[in-house]
Amino acid sequence: MIGISKLYCGTVEASDPLRYGRSSKDLPSHLLQFSADKKPVVVWNITSACNLKCVHCYAAAGKAGNELSTKEGMELIANLREYGSPVILFSGGEPLIRKDLPALIRTAVKSDMRAVISTNGTLITQDLAMELADYGLSYIGVSLDGLQEINDTFRGVRGAFREAMKGIERAMHEGIKVGLRFTMNRRNVDEIPRILDLMKTEGIPRICFYHLVYTGRAIELMEDDLSREQTRDTLDLIMDRTREMIDAGQQVEVLTVDNHADGPYVYLRMKRQGHPRADEVLELLKMNGGNSSGLGIGCVNWDGEVYPDQFWRTRVLGNVRQKPFSEIWEDPSNEFLMKLKTKKEHMQGRCRDCRWLDVCAGNFRARAEAATGDPWGEDPACYLTDEEIS
Repeated sequence: MIGISKLYCGTVEASDPLRYGRSSKDLPSHLLQFSADKKPVVVWNITSACNLKCVHCYAAAGKAGNELSTKEGMELIANLREYGSPVILFSGGEPLIRKDLPALIRTAVKSDMRAVISTNGTLITQDLAMELADYGLSYIGVSLDGLQEINDTFRGVRGAFREAMKGIERAMHEGIKVGLRFTMNRRNVDEIPRILDLMKTEGIPRICFYHLVYTGRAIELMEDDLSREQTRDTLDLIMDRTREMIDAGQQVEVLTVDNHADGPYVYLRMKRQGHPRADEVLELLKMNGGNSSGLGIGCVNWDGEVYPDQFWRTRVLGNVRQKPFSEIWEDPSNEFLMKLKTKKEHMQGRCRDCRWLDVCAGNFRARAEAATGDPWGEDPACYLTDEEIS
């Protein structure tokens, strides 16, 4: 994650994570990306079932099948707590379909983990929102890819936008922090200003702009990915609008996700503008460390399989039904996993000699492998010029 509001607008200073010792267990959630120990945030796709038919679903969700039981889920949470994972993100499919989700959240919170949900938002009833708030849910990320017409087209169900907005209102009414998740591509990039306007009118405090990753059903959207020029223009728009919102007194957190070239791009723009905080931003980017697949982010699938991240579903590291997550994640005999933990040493192409390797860590490896067949090849979504990386 690249915090546009944190870096470009100065809502976080380099001294902030240092004050907590940069330890995952001590850092507040908005500073976790700057931790030094990189204990993994774990995405648990608790179900493959979903009530929508999103064209860009990385999990290709649909019907339920072979899911970890409640008992197995409790054992997973206990192991993650003991291992020191600071956050568990319940995802899917649509996680709200599972009736035991509140109980799982309550267990995670009682285990001193931060529990968050990634959802399409359409199933958040008022009673459920009250229950989740009572159990200490930290955050709900709701996926929207535009306003009504565009979003419903992406979601494959008419009325999805309307129901998601009702869910957002209900959760916020109960005091749960809510943010938006927006996957950028050529079909919806023009919706970004409207989504930012929606945040203002509805008082939504956070948004994550995801770059497209070619996995699951999103493979079919590869040709609709933004060009390098479109990506640069879009990052400029996001930075400018974030600055406008914060200068106007709007308390917002704006992040981009899954393209670590965004970090150097923000820094280089600040240098061109003569920004006095540019060098401090570079220090924060080095603390962030870039791509963290297999290190600071991991994924457990509904059937127990463990992946380096939630998008890289062709690389199975083990299964929690056979071995605890902590043992899988630290297994020195897993050659591929050990390479991921030192991924900068294995980069090829432009990445190998890039001056930003310590900041970016080779960008998104799942996308590189999907496009080139080589997990250490170039990420085609890197939009930095040869002059900028040399």
